[in-house]
Amino acid sequence: MVFLNTAAQGGSMMSTLMMFVVIIAIMYFMMIRPQRKQQKKIETFRNGLQAGQEVVTSGGIYGKIKSIENGVVMLEIAHNVVVRVDVSVIYPSSADAQQEAK
Repeated sequence: MVFLNTAAQGGSMMSTLMMFVVIIAIMYFMMIRPQRKQQKKIETFRNGLQAGQEVVTSGGIYGKIKSIENGVVMLEIAHNVVVRVDVSVIYPSSADAQQEAK
């Protein structure tokens, strides 16, 4: 009897382990993978920034890029009003900025 009980517990442990593996796989394909794809898309956009391009910051400030130097973007937000922002807060559209903030 003791031998049969031990074998049944081993099978139960294996099914529990398989359930954890399946849950981790689902989390990867439903959450982590799409987020990585979105981050890669934004990083590609940031690497291709050029002067004259219209962008929005993560804070919702729209502007036109005047220059980019060492990861700092000079962003014209109004006529003769230029602010310095880090390239990490620049997005191609307001929808991308809102999604990244979440």
